[in-house]
Parts: sequence; structure tokens; C-alpha cells
Amino acid sequence: MSHETALIATIGVGIALALFLGLVATRLRLPPLVGYLLAGVAIGPFTPGFVGDAGLAGQLAEIGVILLMFGVGIHFSVADLLSVRRIALPGAVVQIAVATVLGAAATRLWGWSLGSGIVFGLCLSVASTVVLLRALEDRRMVDSVDGRIAVGWLIVEDLATVVVLVLLPALSGLLGGSAAEGAEAADGTSTARTILLALGLTFAKVGAFVALTFLVGRRAVPWLLQRVANTGSRELFTLAVLAVALGIAAGAAALFGVSFALGAFFAGMVVNGSPLSHAAARDSLPLQDAFAVLFFVAVGMLFDPTILLRHPIEVLTVVLIVIVGKAVAALVIVLVFRYPVRTALTISASLAQIGEFSFILAALARTHGLLPPEGQSLIVAAALLSISLNPVAFRFSDWAGRWIMARPRLVELLERPARPAGELSPSVDRAKLRDHVILVGFGRVGGAVSTALERQKIPFVVVEENRGRVEDARKQRRPPLLYGDATRRDVLDEAGVAHASMIIVTVPDPFHARTIIENAYAANRSIATVVRTHSESERAYLESHGVGLALVGEKELAIGLAHHAILVMGGREEDADAAVDAIRSTPRPHQPVRSREEAST
Repeated sequence: MSHETALIATIGVGIALALFLGLVATRLRLPPLVGYLLAGVAIGPFTPGFVGDAGLAGQLAEIGVILLMFGVGIHFSVADLLSVRRIALPGAVVQIAVATVLGAAATRLWGWSLGSGIVFGLCLSVASTVVLLRALEDRRMVDSVDGRIAVGWLIVEDLATVVVLVLLPALSGLLGGSAAEGAEAADGTSTARTILLALGLTFAKVGAFVALTFLVGRRAVPWLLQRVANTGSRELFTLAVLAVALGIAAGAAALFGVSFALGAFFAGMVVNGSPLSHAAARDSLPLQDAFAVLFFVAVGMLFDPTILLRHPIEVLTVVLIVIVGKAVAALVIVLVFRYPVRTALTISASLAQIGEFSFILAALARTHGLLPPEGQSLIVAAALLSISLNPVAFRFSDWAGRWIMARPRLVELLERPARPAGELSPSVDRAKLRDHVILVGFGRVGGAVSTALERQKIPFVVVEENRGRVEDARKQRRPPLLYGDATRRDVLDEAGVAHASMIIVTVPDPFHARTIIENAYAANRSIATVVRTHSESERAYLESHGVGLALVGEKELAIGLAHHAILVMGGREEDADAAVDAIRSTPRPHQPVRSREEAST
């Protein structure tokens, strides 16, 4: 293939084959990303036929990671990151340590050196942000408490990996690889000095980048986007968004040694402070999708299928460490930190895979002689298999959650440390908890509803599973709050569900909403139920399972706009009401009602 056509051929053949195999995977009821990975295997150097340019594919995949992390940063504010620091920071550190120990122990049985085993274990400890975000987006969990914890957890892992990438060259000699220049003194003085200098320089660079990004970027980026938006050119605005995302990511890597992904994430957080953040997210989404596909194709191109025959036991061991070892470690950690079983299962499924940072770390280790040739192939095999099986891990976590929640004694055993927090605010008089409203969720939607109830002096109790949000609200003496998982019957009992008149569920997950409503009906058959949804299919699903009223957010927005427009244009109140009734009674034809299994894939 000539140099002039390598880029076009790699993109064209890769995307075309990804489309075909993605459709095949969908028909077989598999996630489309399985087809994308197989497309990469098909055009990789280890299979016959067309061979794409792996170097170009890797760079295109890096752009996909940048754009995806940029989108996450737009929706993930500093407050969100700080709100999960109590679990994300220690949880990620402990989980990395557990995965590293498991990887090192396995490689010792294969005859590898201790240094190689440690690096191999580190490669297995870092989950893929791309895969996680795909899974959370498909399940509408990016903005949920569990989703924020999972994303925050991976951000801490990424930060830890950045430190490892900087320190690895200095530590290579100590770990049994090729010694870094200036680190070969017999007494170890030079080595220790090199390590300390590298560590200090890493933290200084990251700190300088974050400080510069927020001190300067918080002012400059919103100003730039506003000026470009004032031109009225959508093309220029899209280019401005891409310039901010790619420019900050590239500058972070070139000037501060921060990874492209983390640089893009902080760029998104800067854009988050702009009134145009939603428009920026909208314009970058199509490019995110296209380049994310190329990321999975690039991963598939690294996979040598013959390793499954040459080292089957090693492949199985590595996959079990990633899927089972990391998941169990995360499950235990989250439960120890007094979070609900459902949260623990979601986090464990989120981390049961590895991806982009594992490849970067493995490549650096290879250059310093810290990883044998088969090590990198094992990592790619584990990534391919764990990414393909990750949807199965989420389905298993759903099943395990339902199975555990159906056994109150087991729930009590697993969540026993969290029970003291599952109490109402001390100022609440339980004897007066009658004919009240239970409001599940205290985010943007729940907060607005609580304000309306307060103004009308309607008694209500809020159930919120974000501990930080509950503690902050209690300090401000906000409405009666109960920390806990509303899918648990005892939490609803504490909120007085048996004597409540209504329960309003504002959490975005329709399956969790169904569980909450089922538990509420079990305690109080006459309770009125209202649930927030995102689509007609979710509304039909919830109402078919007993929900009294399910409101579609976008439809309610359309109703409000239509009602106002009719009145402004001289229409009568009854005409506006008739139009509203017509909108409410007309389902959207392109949104068929789906089963639970279809909605979860």
C-alpha cells in the first residue's frame, strides 16, 4: 500500500467492515463493538487479506479517546468529581494494588521475573474509559450516582497510570529491565534521586497543567466560544470546539506530560463552565461516535488469534483476573465503604475490562525490556475478550442485584455497615409522616420538585443515595432527607411508604424505577406513582408494569413550548389545552415499545 493511500484505505476499509460486522453482531444479539473488534482482527497483520496501517489506526483511535473524554468532561463538573472522591480515590488505589498482585502472582507461576510481573499486573489494573462510557451511555447511567462513581474511579486510575508512565523509565533498571540513564550507581543513591526527581516533576507538571487550565481556561475558552457563536456560523463553532478539545489535549501532552485523554477531560470541564456547553457536546457527538469505532478497530488489529492456541491457559488466567478478580475486589471495596449492593455490582461490572491505557503502558514496558513478547499479546487478548464480555458482566450484575434484593437477610448482611446512615434527618417527626410525598432523587429534577412542594407546604420526604449530597443538604437544613437506596424495601419503610399518598421517582434508570414502584405497591396498594422517563419505549414499559404516570422529559418540554406558542400567537386557552392533549395521546412512531432485554442491550 502506498503512503498516499494508506490513510484512506485504513479508514475506508476499517469503517466499512466495522459497519458490516457490527450489523451482524446486532442480528446475533451481541453488542456492536464486538463486530468493530472483529473488523480490526480481519484487517490486522495476523490474518490474511487486506492489512491496514496499524500506526495510523492507533492515532485515529487516540482522537476518538480525546473526543470521548472531552464529552465526559463537559458533563462531569468539578463538584461531581469531588462528590465521589471518598470512594473513587481509595477504591481505585486498592483495586490497582489487588490487580497488580494477582497479575504478578500469575506470572511468577509462568517463570517471569518479579519486575515483569508487577508491570503486567499494572497493565491489567486499568479499565477502559471508552468501554465504560459506552456501557453507561447505553444504560443511561452517565449522570447517575453509580455512573459518576465509576467515571471518577477510572479518572483516578488514569491519573495513577500517568504517574507510572513517567516513573517506569527511572524504575526500569530496578525492576530488571534496561536501566535508565543516570540510574546505575551501585549504592542506589543515583537511582533514588532519579525516582524522587521524576515523581516530583510529574506532580509539578500535572499541578501546573490543572492550575493553568482552570485559572486561564475558565475565562478564555467560554469567551472564545461565545465570540465564535456570535458569528452565526455552525461550521466555525464546531471547529472552535474541536480546536479546544484537541488543542488542550495536545498541549497537555507536549508541555506537561499529561496524557491526551486526561487533557481532553479537563478541556471538557473548562467548557462545562460556558453557557454553550450543551451546543459543544451536541456538535462533537458525531465525531466521537466515528472515532470511537476506529478505536475498537485499532484494538482488534493488535490481536494475534494464534495466542489462543499457543497459550490457552495463560489467556484464560488473565481473562479471569480482569473479569473476576478485579470485579470481586471492586465489589468488596464498595461494600466496605458503605455503599448499596446495587452500586457495588455496577462498579464491579464497570471495571471488569481493560483497554487503551493498558496498551500504552505495555508498549512502554516492552521498550524498556520489562515485558516479554507474549506479554503484550496476552494483554491484547484479555482486552479483546473482556471488552466483548463486558455487556454480559452488566447483565449478570442486574440479575445478581435482583437476586440479592429478593433476600432481605442477605441484603442486611451485605449492607449492614450502611444501615446507620439510612435514617431520616433528626428533625423529622415520624409520627407526622402520613399522607405525604416520597421524592426519590435530589438532583436537578428532584430539587426542582422539592422546591415546588415546599412552597405549597405539601409534606414530603426525599430519598437520595448520594451521601455527599445528603450531608450537604442536611447542613443547610434542607427538606427531610433519607440516605439510602430506594430499591430497598426497608429504606422505603423508613420513609413512611405505608402511609404515603404519592411517590415520585426522578432517577433516570427505568428498571430501578420499576423495582422502587413494585416495593412501594407491596407496602401501600393505594399509593399514587409518578416516574421520570427519557423515551416513549421506557414510558410504555413502566406503565405496563404498574406505574400510574410516566412522564417523558422531552415530550413535556415540547408540551410546554407548544402551549406557550399557541397562546402567544393569539390562540385560546382551550385550543392550547386541546393541542397538549393531542401531543400526550400520540406516541412517537419511530420509538417502538421494547422489552427489558432489548432495552438493556
